[in-house]
Amino acid sequence: MHQTVKNLISIKKELELISDKIPSIIAVSKTFPVSNILPLIEYGHMHFGENKVQEALEKWKNIKEQFSQIKLHMIGKLQTNKVKFVLPLFDFIHSLDNEKLAKKIATEQTKYPNKPKIFIQVNIGDENQKSGINKNDLKNFYNYCNELNLDIIGLMCIPPVSVKTDIFFKEMTFLKNNLALPELSMGMSSDYLDATKNFSTYIRIGSKIFGKRS
Repeated sequence: MHQTVKNLISIKKELELISDKIPSIIAVSKTFPVSNILPLIEYGHMHFGENKVQEALEKWKNIKEQFSQIKLHMIGKLQTNKVKFVLPLFDFIHSLDNEKLAKKIATEQTKYPNKPKIFIQVNIGDENQKSGINKNDLKNFYNYCNELNLDIIGLMCIPPVSVKTDIFFKEMTFLKNNLALPELSMGMSSDYLDATKNFSTYIRIGSKIFGKRS
């Protein structure tokens, strides 16, 4: 059994100990070659994440043609000029963070049979260096996205690194429930257990599955 599969199984066992409802695990495969990804696909894993559009196009176009069950998640910063490349390949976008991007996705998605499932990125720690919608503007931005006919399924956050993430995850759960959204994308290799305890439905795991990036 390949090490990535062993790592995935180990994470699932951890999650089962703390929650009856296991979140979907997005295996974040950025910078890793196809040879590291295929064992997970053959094992039956469905959800994978990338944060660079060019790398994803080179890696995933052929794989998705062979394995139609795969769901690909765009988890990185998305620029408007890359939207036309993202929509044919990705099933989920986790990083909607401004009106210009929302409008571009709305225009482009009319060209394809399936709309992408979208998370609004929330700047939950109110950090200047991070993208995301301010929580005070979230309701208005969500309404704007609905007017554009975007398929908003949930909220995403990357909490501040130097503070205990639990308080931010609790606040995200409150914001999600306030908008009556079904999904929450939060939790990475360092804090996915706390995120799961706070009802995350998608966790984004890279190094804990694939190992350290060189």
